[in-house]
Amino acid sequence: MKTILTPDIQEVMNAVHYRPSVSVILPVIPGSGFKASLAYTLKTLPHKIELELQKKYPDDICQAVIRKLKSAIKNVDYNTRRKSIAIYISPVFEKLLYLDIALDEKIFVDESFEIRDLLYCKKQSYKCLVLLLGSKGGRICLWDNNNFLQINTGNPGDMQEHANDAPERVANFSDMADRKEVLMENTLHQVDRSLSSILHIYQLPLFVLGNDRVLGHFKSRSSHNAAVTEYVHGNYEEASAVQLAKILEPHITAARHFAQQHLLSQLEEAAGQKQLVCGMKAVWDAVQQKRGRLLVVEKNYMYAGPAENLQGAGTPSFLPVKKNSLSADIADEAMERVLKYGGDVEFTEEGVLDAYEHIALVLYY
Repeated sequence: MKTILTPDIQEVMNAVHYRPSVSVILPVIPGSGFKASLAYTLKTLPHKIELELQKKYPDDICQAVIRKLKSAIKNVDYNTRRKSIAIYISPVFEKLLYLDIALDEKIFVDESFEIRDLLYCKKQSYKCLVLLLGSKGGRICLWDNNNFLQINTGNPGDMQEHANDAPERVANFSDMADRKEVLMENTLHQVDRSLSSILHIYQLPLFVLGNDRVLGHFKSRSSHNAAVTEYVHGNYEEASAVQLAKILEPHITAARHFAQQHLLSQLEEAAGQKQLVCGMKAVWDAVQQKRGRLLVVEKNYMYAGPAENLQGAGTPSFLPVKKNSLSADIADEAMERVLKYGGDVEFTEEGVLDAYEHIALVLYY
């Protein structure tokens, strides 16, 4: 699925890479004591970062960064209902973001802005559509990490709503079961029509839940079978959100595994067409030439080199990188550039890309 970045995140990515940069990510945890805890963290933050900056940079540069950091801290909204707060600072750039993705507390003092965590969490923030079918009709929900939100389709899939839509011949049916069959057909037809616009808008995996009889009717008549990630058999019409989350968990895990296998298939296909490069050095060279269509990287893979080499077209000198060090992360920089030039980035679990030296780039044809 194509990465869609918000204008705020794009602004961070497009900022001039003027060293040093500071990236601060703080979780928003509702509850008693949170505001006091956040206030203490923000109060002590400038001193911590100043100590790090003074190890490598002249005092005038350090003070310019700290002034911008203090300015951003003053503007933090303690009452935000978002899940995380991110602050990005350099001598020439200042940005405060409120994010709808949950992130752990992290502080980076580095040569470039850390965008990896935002991008990874955005990718891992799993969303899907859930269609619940039953005797009372159908309803479509958006599932976002155990949170369900019913989507208003404008065409309610309720048996009672369509009770009068049955053909007149139903009045002559001696068996009420026949009437129920016709009503169910009308309901499923309306649900299927609603799916067309919903799938176009959301472009998410679709799970359809229902008993064997209803799913059988839906499969035989739906024009969206190809869009269904999985049919889950069972009577879940009255299930709570917690129960549905538990029911869906193994199916979503399997879908994620399938997505990862699909990524590997894309890499194999690209390799067969000689449109694949592997390893950080080869990837970096192709990224510099704006040839990256899809970058696939293990989620914790990092590689470092002198930041000054990132500004030119040459291949950087590569060294192992330690998290929170002052070395520039070339892998992170490659991700940013692929996205800037119209490509996409996907992550795998650690070890999945061993055969590809942990990072691989599918090239534009």
